[in-house]
Amino acid sequence: MKSVIRKLIISSLDKAKNCGELELLTIPEIVVEKPKDDKFGDFSTSLPMMIAKSEKMKPHEVAKILSNHLKSEENQIASIDIAGPGFINLKMDPNFFLSRLSRVAEQGNQYGSSNSGKGKKVLLEFVSANPTGPLHVGHGRGAAVGDMLGRLLLLAGYDVSTEYYINDVGNQMNTLGRSTLSRYREILGVKNEFLSDYYQGDYVKEIAKEIHDKHGNEFLDSEDEQALPFFRNYALNSILEGIKTDLVSFGVKCDRWFSEKQLYDEKLVDSAVNWLREKKYVYDSEGAVWLKSTVFKDEKDRVLIKQSGEKTYFCSDIAYHKNKIDRGFEWVVDLWGADHHGYVPRMNAALQAMGYDENLFKVLLVQFVALKREGKKVSMSTRSGEFETLADVIKEVGVDAARYFFLMRSSDSHLDFDLELAKKETPENPVFYIQYAHARICSIFRTAVEQGISILDYTDVDLRPLNNEEEFVLIKKILTFTETVEKSAELLEVHRIAFYLQDLVGSFHSYYSRHRVLSSDQCLSSARLFLMDCLRITIRNGLAVMGVSAPEKM
Repeated sequence: MKSVIRKLIISSLDKAKNCGELELLTIPEIVVEKPKDDKFGDFSTSLPMMIAKSEKMKPHEVAKILSNHLKSEENQIASIDIAGPGFINLKMDPNFFLSRLSRVAEQGNQYGSSNSGKGKKVLLEFVSANPTGPLHVGHGRGAAVGDMLGRLLLLAGYDVSTEYYINDVGNQMNTLGRSTLSRYREILGVKNEFLSDYYQGDYVKEIAKEIHDKHGNEFLDSEDEQALPFFRNYALNSILEGIKTDLVSFGVKCDRWFSEKQLYDEKLVDSAVNWLREKKYVYDSEGAVWLKSTVFKDEKDRVLIKQSGEKTYFCSDIAYHKNKIDRGFEWVVDLWGADHHGYVPRMNAALQAMGYDENLFKVLLVQFVALKREGKKVSMSTRSGEFETLADVIKEVGVDAARYFFLMRSSDSHLDFDLELAKKETPENPVFYIQYAHARICSIFRTAVEQGISILDYTDVDLRPLNNEEEFVLIKKILTFTETVEKSAELLEVHRIAFYLQDLVGSFHSYYSRHRVLSSDQCLSSARLFLMDCLRITIRNGLAVMGVSAPEKM
Protein backbone atom coordinates (compact mmCIF):
# COMPACT_ATOMS: atom_id res chain seq x y z
CA MET A 1 0.00 0.00 0.00
CA LYS A 2 2.88 2.37 0.68
CA SER A 3 3.86 2.13 -2.99
CA VAL A 4 0.38 3.38 -3.89
CA ILE A 5 0.80 6.35 -1.54
CA ARG A 6 4.21 7.10 -3.08
CA LYS A 7 2.57 7.20 -6.53
CA LEU A 8 -0.06 9.61 -5.25
CA ILE A 9 2.68 11.85 -3.81
CA ILE A 10 4.67 11.70 -7.06
CA SER A 11 1.51 12.68 -8.93
CA SER A 12 1.01 15.66 -6.62
CA LEU A 13 4.67 16.68 -7.10
CA ASP A 14 4.22 16.61 -10.89
CA LYS A 15 1.09 18.75 -10.64
CA ALA A 16 2.86 21.25 -8.37
CA LYS A 17 5.78 21.48 -10.79
CA ASN A 18 3.54 21.89 -13.82
CA CYS A 19 1.71 24.72 -12.02
CA GLY A 20 5.01 26.41 -11.23
CA GLU A 21 4.47 26.09 -7.49
CA LEU A 22 7.61 23.98 -6.98
CA GLU A 23 10.86 23.79 -8.96
CA LEU A 24 11.82 20.25 -7.86
CA LEU A 25 15.39 20.34 -9.14
CA THR A 26 16.13 17.37 -6.85
CA ILE A 27 13.70 14.91 -5.30
CA PRO A 28 14.91 12.67 -2.43
CA GLU A 29 13.59 9.20 -1.80
CA ILE A 30 9.93 9.44 -0.84
CA VAL A 31 9.54 7.80 2.55
CA VAL A 32 6.03 6.75 3.57
CA GLU A 33 5.47 5.51 7.11
CA LYS A 34 2.61 4.30 9.23
CA PRO A 35 2.10 6.73 12.14
CA LYS A 36 2.77 5.20 15.55
CA ASP A 37 -0.64 6.34 16.73
CA ASP A 38 -3.67 5.56 14.52
CA LYS A 39 -5.27 8.88 15.48
CA PHE A 40 -2.74 10.60 13.18
CA GLY A 41 -4.04 8.69 10.15
CA ASP A 42 -3.07 5.71 8.04
CA PHE A 43 0.08 7.03 6.35
CA SER A 44 2.56 9.82 6.89
CA THR A 45 5.39 11.44 4.94
CA SER A 46 8.08 13.95 5.90
CA LEU A 47 8.84 14.85 2.27
CA PRO A 48 8.05 18.58 2.70
CA MET A 49 10.88 18.89 5.23
CA MET A 50 13.23 17.06 2.86
CA ILE A 51 12.71 19.43 -0.09
CA ALA A 52 11.94 22.70 1.69
CA LYS A 53 15.55 23.93 1.64
CA SER A 54 16.07 23.34 -2.09
CA GLU A 55 12.70 25.01 -2.77
CA LYS A 56 13.66 27.97 -0.54
CA MET A 57 10.36 27.63 1.28
CA LYS A 58 9.18 26.67 4.72
CA PRO A 59 8.27 22.98 5.11
CA HIS A 60 4.73 23.91 6.11
CA GLU A 61 4.29 25.86 2.85
CA VAL A 62 5.51 22.88 0.79
CA ALA A 63 3.19 20.59 2.74
CA LYS A 64 0.23 22.87 1.99
CA ILE A 65 0.98 22.85 -1.76
CA LEU A 66 1.27 19.05 -1.88
CA SER A 67 -1.86 18.62 0.28
CA ASN A 68 -3.93 20.73 -2.11
CA HIS A 69 -3.01 18.47 -5.02
CA LEU A 70 -3.47 15.29 -2.98
CA LYS A 71 -7.03 16.35 -2.17
CA SER A 72 -7.96 15.86 -5.82
CA GLU A 73 -7.53 12.08 -5.43
CA GLU A 74 -11.17 11.00 -5.29
CA ASN A 75 -12.31 7.86 -3.45
CA GLN A 76 -8.87 7.32 -1.95
CA ILE A 77 -7.95 9.98 0.58
CA ALA A 78 -10.57 10.82 3.21
CA SER A 79 -8.65 13.58 4.99
CA ILE A 80 -5.26 15.28 5.02
CA ASP A 81 -3.61 16.87 8.02
CA ILE A 82 -0.40 18.90 8.18
CA ALA A 83 1.27 18.20 11.50
CA GLY A 84 4.29 19.69 13.28
CA PRO A 85 6.82 21.50 11.09
CA GLY A 86 5.68 19.79 7.87
CA PHE A 87 4.50 16.20 8.20
CA ILE A 88 1.63 15.23 5.92
CA ASN A 89 -0.74 12.71 7.54
CA LEU A 90 -3.23 10.90 5.33
CA LYS A 91 -6.39 9.13 6.40
CA MET A 92 -7.65 6.91 3.61
CA ASP A 93 -11.21 6.34 2.50
CA PRO A 94 -12.59 2.92 3.61
CA ASN A 95 -12.96 1.94 -0.05
CA PHE A 96 -9.17 2.28 -0.43
CA PHE A 97 -8.75 -0.72 1.86
CA LEU A 98 -11.88 -2.68 0.88
CA SER A 99 -11.03 -2.63 -2.83
CA ARG A 100 -7.59 -4.01 -2.06
CA LEU A 101 -8.98 -6.70 0.22
CA SER A 102 -10.74 -8.22 -2.80
CA ARG A 103 -7.34 -8.75 -4.42
CA VAL A 104 -6.24 -10.98 -1.53
CA ALA A 105 -8.92 -13.53 -2.38
CA GLU A 106 -8.25 -13.09 -6.08
CA GLN A 107 -4.54 -13.90 -5.64
CA GLY A 108 -5.15 -16.78 -3.20
CA ASN A 109 -1.98 -18.87 -2.78
CA GLN A 110 -0.01 -16.17 -4.61
CA TYR A 111 -0.96 -13.44 -2.16
CA GLY A 112 2.20 -11.93 -0.71
CA SER A 113 4.19 -12.35 -3.91
CA SER A 114 5.66 -9.39 -5.76
CA ASN A 115 8.34 -8.40 -8.22
CA SER A 116 10.35 -6.26 -5.81
CA GLY A 117 13.42 -8.45 -6.42
CA LYS A 118 13.17 -7.79 -10.18
CA GLY A 119 14.54 -11.23 -11.03
CA LYS A 120 17.92 -10.55 -9.41
CA LYS A 121 19.97 -13.77 -9.44
CA VAL A 122 20.76 -14.86 -5.89
CA LEU A 123 22.80 -17.83 -4.71
CA LEU A 124 21.94 -18.78 -1.16
CA GLU A 125 24.37 -21.18 0.53
CA PHE A 126 23.39 -22.56 3.91
CA VAL A 127 24.00 -25.37 6.39
CA SER A 128 27.16 -26.64 4.60
CA ALA A 129 27.96 -28.65 7.73
CA ASN A 130 31.15 -30.68 7.50
CA PRO A 131 30.18 -34.26 6.59
CA THR A 132 31.92 -35.63 9.68
CA GLY A 133 28.81 -36.25 11.75
CA PRO A 134 25.01 -35.88 11.85
CA LEU A 135 23.31 -32.49 11.89
CA HIS A 136 22.88 -31.01 15.37
CA VAL A 137 20.40 -28.38 16.53
CA GLY A 138 22.69 -25.51 15.53
CA HIS A 139 22.71 -26.81 11.98
CA GLY A 140 18.93 -27.13 12.28
CA ARG A 141 18.55 -23.43 12.93
CA GLY A 142 20.76 -22.61 9.96
CA ALA A 143 18.74 -25.01 7.80
CA ALA A 144 15.42 -23.45 8.82
CA VAL A 145 16.68 -19.89 8.33
CA GLY A 146 18.30 -20.67 4.97
CA ASP A 147 15.30 -22.55 3.64
CA MET A 148 12.92 -19.77 4.67
CA LEU A 149 15.18 -17.12 3.16
CA GLY A 150 15.03 -18.99 -0.14
CA ARG A 151 11.22 -19.07 0.04
CA LEU A 152 11.08 -15.38 0.98
CA LEU A 153 13.36 -14.25 -1.83
CA LEU A 154 11.44 -16.34 -4.35
CA LEU A 155 8.12 -14.88 -3.17
CA ALA A 156 9.56 -11.36 -3.43
CA GLY A 157 10.55 -11.85 -7.06
CA TYR A 158 14.21 -12.84 -6.86
CA ASP A 159 15.70 -15.61 -9.01
CA VAL A 160 16.96 -17.87 -6.22
CA SER A 161 19.21 -20.92 -6.21
CA THR A 162 20.13 -22.76 -3.01
CA GLU A 163 23.32 -24.67 -2.39
CA TYR A 164 25.06 -26.88 0.16
CA TYR A 165 28.87 -26.78 0.07
CA ILE A 166 30.43 -30.14 0.94
CA ASN A 167 33.84 -29.86 2.63
CA ASP A 168 35.08 -33.24 1.42
CA VAL A 169 38.80 -32.44 1.17
CA GLY A 170 41.55 -32.17 3.77
CA ASN A 171 42.60 -33.46 7.18
CA GLN A 172 39.08 -33.70 8.58
CA MET A 173 38.20 -36.30 5.95
CA ASN A 174 41.35 -38.26 6.70
CA THR A 175 40.55 -38.09 10.42
CA LEU A 176 37.03 -39.38 9.71
CA GLY A 177 38.49 -42.25 7.70
CA ARG A 178 40.99 -43.15 10.42
CA SER A 179 38.25 -42.95 13.10
CA THR A 180 36.07 -45.38 11.15
CA LEU A 181 38.99 -47.72 10.38
CA SER A 182 39.93 -47.81 14.07
CA ARG A 183 36.34 -48.71 15.10
CA TYR A 184 36.26 -51.37 12.38
CA ARG A 185 39.40 -52.97 13.82
CA GLU A 186 37.87 -52.89 17.30
CA ILE A 187 34.96 -54.95 15.96
CA LEU A 188 37.47 -57.48 14.62
CA GLY A 189 39.13 -57.68 18.05
CA VAL A 190 42.30 -55.92 16.93
CA LYS A 191 43.87 -53.78 19.63
CA ASN A 192 44.58 -50.28 18.30
CA GLU A 193 44.73 -46.84 19.82
CA PHE A 194 41.65 -44.64 19.30
CA LEU A 195 43.21 -41.18 19.40
CA SER A 196 41.63 -38.27 21.27
CA ASP A 197 41.28 -36.19 18.09
CA TYR A 198 39.29 -38.92 16.35
CA TYR A 199 35.52 -38.47 15.96
CA GLN A 200 34.01 -39.86 19.15
CA GLY A 201 30.31 -40.23 18.31
CA ASP A 202 28.48 -43.53 18.26
CA TYR A 203 27.63 -42.88 14.61
CA VAL A 204 31.25 -43.78 13.75
CA LYS A 205 30.78 -47.17 15.43
CA GLU A 206 27.57 -47.68 13.45
CA ILE A 207 29.33 -46.92 10.16
CA ALA A 208 32.16 -49.28 11.08
CA LYS A 209 29.64 -52.02 11.91
CA GLU A 210 27.92 -51.48 8.58
CA ILE A 211 31.26 -51.90 6.80
CA HIS A 212 31.94 -55.05 8.79
CA ASP A 213 28.50 -56.45 7.95
CA LYS A 214 29.15 -55.91 4.25
CA HIS A 215 32.84 -56.68 3.98
CA GLY A 216 33.67 -58.90 6.95
CA ASN A 217 37.41 -59.05 7.65
CA GLU A 218 38.40 -57.95 4.15
CA PHE A 219 40.51 -55.09 5.54
CA LEU A 220 41.95 -56.99 8.51
CA ASP A 221 45.52 -57.11 7.20
CA SER A 222 45.46 -53.88 5.19
CA GLU A 223 47.95 -51.13 5.97
CA ASP A 224 46.43 -47.82 7.10
CA GLU A 225 47.26 -45.89 3.94
CA GLN A 226 45.97 -48.72 1.77
CA ALA A 227 42.62 -48.97 3.59
CA LEU A 228 42.13 -45.26 4.35
CA PRO A 229 40.64 -44.14 0.98
CA PHE A 230 37.86 -46.74 1.22
CA PHE A 231 36.98 -45.95 4.86
CA ARG A 232 37.15 -42.21 4.25
CA ASN A 233 34.83 -42.32 1.24
CA TYR A 234 32.43 -44.83 2.79
CA ALA A 235 32.06 -42.78 5.98
CA LEU A 236 31.71 -39.53 3.98
CA ASN A 237 28.95 -40.93 1.78
CA SER A 238 27.15 -42.54 4.72
CA ILE A 239 27.11 -39.31 6.74
CA LEU A 240 26.18 -37.22 3.72
CA GLU A 241 23.21 -39.45 2.98
CA GLY A 242 22.13 -39.07 6.60
CA ILE A 243 22.38 -35.28 6.30
CA LYS A 244 20.30 -35.31 3.13
CA THR A 245 17.68 -37.50 4.78
CA ASP A 246 17.50 -35.21 7.82
CA LEU A 247 17.07 -32.12 5.64
CA VAL A 248 14.33 -33.70 3.54
CA SER A 249 12.44 -34.76 6.67
CA PHE A 250 12.81 -31.15 7.89
CA GLY A 251 11.27 -29.81 4.69
CA VAL A 252 14.56 -28.39 3.41
CA LYS A 253 15.58 -28.70 -0.23
CA CYS A 254 18.89 -27.69 -1.78
CA ASP A 255 19.04 -27.14 -5.52
CA ARG A 256 22.68 -28.18 -5.67
CA TRP A 257 25.24 -30.03 -3.58
CA PHE A 258 28.63 -28.58 -4.47
CA SER A 259 31.72 -30.65 -3.68
CA GLU A 260 34.95 -28.96 -2.59
CA LYS A 261 36.75 -31.80 -4.34
CA GLN A 262 35.31 -30.54 -7.62
CA LEU A 263 37.27 -27.31 -7.18
CA TYR A 264 40.51 -29.27 -7.04
CA ASP A 265 39.56 -31.69 -9.80
CA GLU A 266 38.86 -28.77 -12.14
CA LYS A 267 42.02 -26.87 -11.05
CA LEU A 268 39.86 -23.95 -9.91
CA VAL A 269 41.82 -23.45 -6.67
CA ASP A 270 45.15 -23.03 -8.47
CA SER A 271 43.46 -20.79 -11.03
CA ALA A 272 42.09 -18.47 -8.32
CA VAL A 273 45.47 -18.22 -6.55
CA ASN A 274 47.29 -17.49 -9.83
CA TRP A 275 44.71 -14.85 -10.75
CA LEU A 276 45.26 -13.08 -7.43
CA ARG A 277 49.02 -13.36 -7.87
CA GLU A 278 48.76 -11.66 -11.25
CA LYS A 279 46.90 -8.81 -9.54
CA LYS A 280 49.84 -8.50 -7.06
CA TYR A 281 47.71 -9.48 -4.05
CA VAL A 282 49.57 -12.75 -3.39
CA TYR A 283 53.12 -13.03 -2.14
CA ASP A 284 55.55 -15.67 -0.85
CA SER A 285 57.03 -15.46 2.64
CA GLU A 286 58.55 -17.95 5.11
CA GLY A 287 57.93 -20.81 2.70
CA ALA A 288 54.17 -20.11 2.55
CA VAL A 289 51.87 -18.27 0.14
CA TRP A 290 49.94 -15.30 1.53
CA LEU A 291 47.03 -13.06 0.54
CA LYS A 292 47.49 -9.31 1.14
CA SER A 293 44.15 -9.10 2.90
CA THR A 294 45.27 -6.18 5.12
CA VAL A 295 44.99 -3.98 2.02
CA PHE A 296 41.23 -4.52 2.35
CA LYS A 297 40.89 -3.85 6.10
CA ASP A 298 41.49 -7.40 7.33
CA GLU A 299 43.45 -7.44 10.60
CA LYS A 300 46.32 -9.47 9.11
CA ASP A 301 47.42 -11.15 5.90
CA ARG A 302 46.15 -14.72 5.47
CA VAL A 303 47.92 -17.92 4.50
CA LEU A 304 46.66 -19.55 1.32
CA ILE A 305 49.22 -22.35 1.01
CA LYS A 306 51.12 -23.64 4.06
CA GLN A 307 54.83 -24.37 4.20
CA SER A 308 53.95 -28.05 3.73
CA GLY A 309 52.31 -27.24 0.42
CA GLU A 310 48.83 -27.96 1.80
CA LYS A 311 46.20 -25.46 0.73
CA THR A 312 44.09 -23.90 3.50
CA TYR A 313 40.30 -24.01 3.65
CA PHE A 314 40.38 -20.27 2.99
CA CYS A 315 42.21 -20.93 -0.26
CA SER A 316 39.49 -23.27 -1.58
CA ASP A 317 36.78 -20.94 -0.24
CA ILE A 318 38.18 -18.14 -2.43
CA ALA A 319 37.96 -20.42 -5.46
CA TYR A 320 34.43 -21.47 -4.49
CA HIS A 321 33.16 -17.92 -4.20
CA LYS A 322 34.83 -16.91 -7.45
CA ASN A 323 33.04 -19.88 -9.01
CA LYS A 324 29.70 -18.64 -7.63
CA ILE A 325 30.17 -15.25 -9.23
CA ASP A 326 31.44 -16.75 -12.47
CA ARG A 327 28.15 -18.66 -12.67
CA GLY A 328 26.39 -15.32 -13.06
CA PHE A 329 24.96 -14.71 -9.61
CA GLU A 330 24.43 -11.05 -8.75
CA TRP A 331 24.04 -11.54 -5.00
CA VAL A 332 25.91 -14.22 -3.07
CA VAL A 333 24.48 -14.86 0.40
CA ASP A 334 26.10 -17.25 2.88
CA LEU A 335 24.71 -18.44 6.20
CA TRP A 336 27.48 -19.29 8.65
CA GLY A 337 27.56 -20.27 12.29
CA ALA A 338 28.31 -17.47 14.75
CA ASP A 339 31.73 -19.02 15.48
CA HIS A 340 32.79 -18.04 11.94
CA HIS A 341 32.46 -14.29 12.57
CA GLY A 342 36.22 -13.80 12.29
CA TYR A 343 36.16 -15.37 8.84
CA VAL A 344 33.93 -12.67 7.32
CA PRO A 345 36.56 -9.88 6.95
CA ARG A 346 39.05 -12.15 5.20
CA MET A 347 36.41 -13.41 2.76
CA ASN A 348 35.36 -9.85 2.02
CA ALA A 349 39.02 -8.95 1.50
CA ALA A 350 39.54 -11.80 -0.95
CA LEU A 351 36.53 -10.84 -3.07
CA GLN A 352 37.52 -7.18 -3.07
CA ALA A 353 41.02 -8.20 -4.15
CA MET A 354 39.39 -9.94 -7.09
CA GLY A 355 37.71 -6.64 -7.98
CA TYR A 356 34.14 -7.52 -7.01
CA ASP A 357 31.69 -5.00 -5.54
CA GLU A 358 31.57 -5.35 -1.76
CA ASN A 359 27.75 -5.37 -1.89
CA LEU A 360 27.74 -8.51 -4.00
CA PHE A 361 28.62 -10.73 -1.02
CA LYS A 362 26.62 -10.97 2.21
CA VAL A 363 27.15 -13.20 5.24
CA LEU A 364 24.44 -13.89 7.80
CA LEU A 365 25.74 -15.24 11.09
CA VAL A 366 23.32 -17.65 12.74
CA GLN A 367 23.71 -17.60 16.51
CA PHE A 368 23.82 -20.58 18.84
CA VAL A 369 20.87 -22.59 20.11
CA ALA A 370 20.46 -23.73 23.70
CA LEU A 371 18.02 -26.58 24.25
CA LYS A 372 16.03 -26.22 27.46
CA ARG A 373 13.66 -28.53 29.28
CA GLU A 374 11.60 -27.17 32.18
CA GLY A 375 13.93 -24.19 32.43
CA LYS A 376 17.10 -26.25 32.60
CA LYS A 377 19.69 -26.44 29.86
CA VAL A 378 19.92 -29.82 28.12
CA SER A 379 23.40 -31.24 27.78
CA MET A 380 24.68 -31.21 24.23
CA SER A 381 26.83 -34.30 24.66
CA THR A 382 25.80 -37.63 23.18
CA ARG A 383 27.86 -39.36 25.87
CA SER A 384 25.61 -37.90 28.57
CA GLY A 385 22.58 -39.73 27.22
CA GLU A 386 20.84 -36.52 26.14
CA PHE A 387 20.22 -35.87 22.46
CA GLU A 388 21.84 -33.20 20.36
CA THR A 389 20.89 -34.12 16.80
CA LEU A 390 18.37 -32.30 14.65
CA ALA A 391 16.66 -35.61 13.94
CA ASP A 392 16.02 -36.16 17.66
CA VAL A 393 14.57 -32.68 18.10
CA ILE A 394 12.22 -33.22 15.17
CA LYS A 395 11.19 -36.58 16.58
CA GLU A 396 10.29 -35.02 19.93
CA VAL A 397 8.53 -31.77 18.94
CA GLY A 398 7.66 -32.25 15.25
CA VAL A 399 8.72 -30.42 12.12
CA ASP A 400 6.31 -27.48 12.49
CA ALA A 401 7.29 -26.58 16.03
CA ALA A 402 11.00 -27.09 15.34
CA ARG A 403 10.97 -24.85 12.28
CA TYR A 404 8.84 -22.16 13.92
CA PHE A 405 10.98 -22.00 17.06
CA PHE A 406 14.15 -21.73 14.98
CA LEU A 407 12.58 -18.90 12.96
CA MET A 408 10.77 -16.83 15.58
CA ARG A 409 13.83 -14.84 16.71
CA SER A 410 16.35 -12.81 14.76
CA SER A 411 19.00 -15.20 13.46
CA ASP A 412 21.76 -12.99 14.88
CA SER A 413 20.46 -13.38 18.43
CA HIS A 414 20.96 -16.32 20.77
CA LEU A 415 18.01 -18.73 20.88
CA ASP A 416 16.70 -20.67 23.87
CA PHE A 417 14.67 -23.56 22.49
CA ASP A 418 12.13 -24.66 25.11
CA LEU A 419 11.33 -28.28 24.28
CA GLU A 420 8.36 -28.55 26.61
CA LEU A 421 6.80 -25.31 25.35
CA ALA A 422 7.21 -26.48 21.75
CA LYS A 423 5.03 -29.52 22.52
CA LYS A 424 2.24 -27.70 24.37
CA GLU A 425 -1.16 -27.34 22.72
CA THR A 426 -1.93 -24.05 24.45
CA PRO A 427 -1.92 -20.38 23.37
CA GLU A 428 1.45 -19.82 25.07
CA ASN A 429 3.01 -22.00 22.37
CA PRO A 430 3.37 -19.49 19.49
CA VAL A 431 3.13 -21.98 16.64
CA PHE A 432 0.03 -23.61 18.15
CA TYR A 433 -1.45 -20.13 18.69
CA ILE A 434 -1.15 -19.32 14.98
CA GLN A 435 -2.14 -22.74 13.65
CA TYR A 436 -5.17 -22.82 15.94
CA ALA A 437 -6.36 -19.50 14.50
CA HIS A 438 -6.23 -20.98 11.00
CA ALA A 439 -8.10 -24.09 12.14
CA ARG A 440 -10.72 -21.97 13.91
CA ILE A 441 -11.36 -19.96 10.74
CA CYS A 442 -11.72 -23.20 8.75
CA SER A 443 -14.25 -24.33 11.37
CA ILE A 444 -16.29 -21.15 10.76
CA PHE A 445 -16.57 -22.06 7.09
CA ARG A 446 -17.64 -25.61 7.88
CA THR A 447 -20.36 -24.20 10.12
CA ALA A 448 -21.45 -21.79 7.38
CA VAL A 449 -21.88 -24.70 4.96
CA GLU A 450 -23.86 -26.64 7.54
CA GLN A 451 -26.17 -23.64 8.06
CA GLY A 452 -26.65 -23.18 4.35
CA ILE A 453 -24.96 -19.77 4.29
CA SER A 454 -23.61 -19.10 0.81
CA ILE A 455 -19.96 -18.16 0.49
CA LEU A 456 -19.76 -15.53 -2.22
CA ASP A 457 -16.95 -15.09 -4.72
CA TYR A 458 -14.78 -11.96 -4.42
CA THR A 459 -16.47 -10.56 -7.53
CA ASP A 460 -19.93 -10.78 -5.95
CA VAL A 461 -19.52 -9.96 -2.28
CA ASP A 462 -20.55 -6.55 -0.94
CA LEU A 463 -17.95 -5.44 1.60
CA ARG A 464 -19.68 -2.26 2.72
CA PRO A 465 -21.13 -3.95 5.86
CA LEU A 466 -17.54 -4.15 7.15
CA ASN A 467 -17.47 -0.86 9.00
CA ASN A 468 -16.36 -1.32 12.61
CA GLU A 469 -12.93 -0.34 13.86
CA GLU A 470 -11.73 -3.85 14.69
CA GLU A 471 -12.57 -5.09 11.21
CA PHE A 472 -10.45 -2.36 9.68
CA VAL A 473 -7.61 -3.19 12.07
CA LEU A 474 -7.66 -6.71 10.63
CA ILE A 475 -8.02 -5.50 7.05
CA LYS A 476 -5.09 -3.10 7.33
CA LYS A 477 -2.87 -5.78 8.86
CA ILE A 478 -3.80 -8.29 6.17
CA LEU A 479 -2.90 -5.74 3.50
CA THR A 480 0.62 -5.20 4.90
CA PHE A 481 1.60 -8.84 4.30
CA THR A 482 3.19 -8.26 0.89
CA GLU A 483 5.17 -5.31 2.22
CA THR A 484 6.33 -7.44 5.16
CA VAL A 485 7.53 -10.15 2.76
CA GLU A 486 9.38 -7.62 0.62
CA LYS A 487 11.08 -6.00 3.63
CA SER A 488 12.00 -9.39 5.11
CA ALA A 489 13.58 -10.45 1.82
CA GLU A 490 15.42 -7.17 1.32
CA LEU A 491 16.91 -7.21 4.83
CA LEU A 492 17.26 -11.03 5.00
CA GLU A 493 15.34 -11.06 8.29
CA VAL A 494 13.14 -14.13 8.56
CA HIS A 495 11.77 -13.37 12.04
CA ARG A 496 9.68 -10.50 10.68
CA ILE A 497 7.11 -12.97 9.34
CA ALA A 498 6.74 -14.71 12.71
CA PHE A 499 6.24 -11.33 14.41
CA TYR A 500 3.71 -10.34 11.76
CA LEU A 501 1.69 -13.55 12.16
CA GLN A 502 1.66 -13.28 15.94
CA ASP A 503 0.31 -9.73 15.69
CA LEU A 504 -2.24 -10.61 13.01
CA VAL A 505 -3.55 -13.64 14.87
CA GLY A 506 -3.74 -11.65 18.10
CA SER A 507 -6.04 -9.18 16.38
CA PHE A 508 -8.15 -12.05 15.02
CA HIS A 509 -8.63 -13.68 18.43
CA SER A 510 -9.60 -10.30 19.87
CA TYR A 511 -12.10 -9.68 17.07
CA TYR A 512 -13.58 -13.18 17.22
CA SER A 513 -14.24 -12.90 20.94
CA ARG A 514 -16.40 -9.79 20.37
CA HIS A 515 -18.14 -10.32 17.04
CA ARG A 516 -20.21 -13.09 15.49
CA VAL A 517 -19.11 -13.92 11.98
CA LEU A 518 -22.32 -15.80 11.17
CA SER A 519 -25.60 -14.09 11.95
CA SER A 520 -29.15 -13.64 10.67
CA ASP A 521 -27.95 -10.69 8.59
CA GLN A 522 -26.99 -12.41 5.30
CA CYS A 523 -25.10 -9.44 3.88
CA LEU A 524 -23.05 -8.93 7.05
CA SER A 525 -22.33 -12.67 7.32
CA SER A 526 -21.14 -12.79 3.70
CA ALA A 527 -18.88 -9.77 4.20
CA ARG A 528 -17.38 -11.16 7.40
CA LEU A 529 -16.91 -14.58 5.83
CA PHE A 530 -15.02 -12.87 3.05
CA LEU A 531 -12.83 -11.10 5.60
CA MET A 532 -12.19 -14.43 7.34
CA ASP A 533 -11.25 -16.02 4.02
CA CYS A 534 -8.69 -13.28 3.35
CA LEU A 535 -7.36 -13.75 6.86
CA ARG A 536 -7.14 -17.51 6.34
CA ILE A 537 -5.25 -17.01 3.07
CA THR A 538 -2.79 -14.62 4.74
CA ILE A 539 -2.10 -16.91 7.71
CA ARG A 540 -1.69 -19.93 5.44
CA ASN A 541 0.68 -18.10 3.09
CA GLY A 542 2.66 -16.70 6.01
CA LEU A 543 3.08 -20.16 7.52
CA ALA A 544 3.94 -21.58 4.08
CA VAL A 545 6.87 -19.20 3.64
CA MET A 546 8.10 -20.42 7.04
CA GLY A 547 7.73 -24.02 5.89
CA VAL A 548 5.07 -24.63 8.57
CA SER A 549 1.74 -26.34 7.88
CA ALA A 550 -1.67 -24.70 8.26
CA PRO A 551 -4.00 -27.43 9.61
CA GLU A 552 -7.74 -27.13 9.02
CA LYS A 553 -8.60 -29.07 12.17
CA MET A 554 -6.86 -29.25 15.55
